[in-house]
Amino acid sequence: MENKQDLYLKENPTLEDLQGYVKQMKIARGFNTTDKVYECLLFAEECGELISAIRKNMSKGSIGSGSVAGSVKLELADVLIYLCSLANMHGISLEEAFREKEAINMQRTWKKL
Repeated sequence: MENKQDLYLKENPTLEDLQGYVKQMKIARGFNTTDKVYECLLFAEECGELISAIRKNMSKGSIGSGSVAGSVKLELADVLIYLCSLANMHGISLEEAFREKEAINMQRTWKKL
């Protein structure tokens, strides 16, 4: 188990800071840092939990008796953690990837629905 002082995320972190924190956190806690397929499965699972939380929190969303609506906020955080982890495993800077993709998107014509 890590020492609380070993992991630190500064105020107003950049995307690079978040990626670095996730990398350190996973190593400190002994979590997977190499199996990309397994990480994809965990990422998909967290995406499903996010979707479920959103559905359960909708005004017309259904929820079974005894069920508790999930926290959209916390599920979004889980998705971000796994997204950062996958980027780390592939040696990808999410900020650079975002900027590259947005430059491509700026050249596209978007059809409004």
